[in-house]
Amino acid sequence: MHATLPLLQATEFPALRRRALEILQVNLGYRCNMSCVHCHVNAGPNRTEMMDSETLALIPQVLAARDLHTLDLTGGAPELHEGFRGLVRAARAQDCKVIDRCNLTVLFEPGQESLAEFLAANRVEIVASLPCYLPDNVDRQRGKGAFDKSILALQKLNALGYGQPDSSLVLNLVFNPQGPSLPPDQSALQAGYQRELSEHFGIVFNQLFVIANMPIQRFGSMLISKGQFNDYLHLLHENFAAANLDTVMCRNLVSVDWQGFLYDCDFNQQLGMALPGMGRPHLRDLLNQDLQDRPIRVAGHCYGCAAGQGSSCGGALKAGAA
Repeated sequence: MHATLPLLQATEFPALRRRALEILQVNLGYRCNMSCVHCHVNAGPNRTEMMDSETLALIPQVLAARDLHTLDLTGGAPELHEGFRGLVRAARAQDCKVIDRCNLTVLFEPGQESLAEFLAANRVEIVASLPCYLPDNVDRQRGKGAFDKSILALQKLNALGYGQPDSSLVLNLVFNPQGPSLPPDQSALQAGYQRELSEHFGIVFNQLFVIANMPIQRFGSMLISKGQFNDYLHLLHENFAAANLDTVMCRNLVSVDWQGFLYDCDFNQQLGMALPGMGRPHLRDLLNQDLQDRPIRVAGHCYGCAAGQGSSCGGALKAGAA
């Protein structure tokens, strides 16, 4: 795989500083039942990196110490971690909102037969990847049969109350572009998703998040192989919108890798760009230290979050884009 960090380090991206920490985003490991083309984590079935029990036990302690009310769980497929359900229960017992970044097909993995019911019983907010409402596009990006499994999973979640107008069970979907282009307007695409999924499959959901592909890991390496890397960086740079800097996710989120080390965002984590000014900070450091007003590490990939309508773990940043 081609290294992308050396191509991203020379940058004119504006300096940023942190605000009060609100969200703890934890990557429980890189093992996944899928190997998606756009995956910036390079996750897959053969990855073995998974958070150990000692580090996992720190998470509820940090939530309490920093008075955090949102735990955002990601991977790989976070549900494949053997401690996933215990962690969810512990966070919910602290009245913390839990977000599960779910690939949908994991609901049909061996041993996960009760996963959907578990998520509903614990009122976990689901952010589910569905890069298109057309079967061929999804299967091309995520593997053969991924679309059909995703539809079945969404129907199962709907039956449990997820995404329903009279339910508090939140189901959000995620769109990623197929290639080196900016996502389309979020609100317009959401209307298309709602129409197509409802008419053809009876599926409902709350919101669609559009997220730009980052020129790192598997996607970045593919761009280099195709000679498209510099053109994509130019596209992001030319569409930079300074107004998005006010709400980029690194302002109020910290990313934790499977070993417990801290980063400004999940993308910096994958590039090995540790949180600045603290040596190599670890989850345990958050028990006694605050991050407010600390500088944020930036590089060329940061234009992916600030280009056009903006991009974050919660979709577009521009006002009115949702």
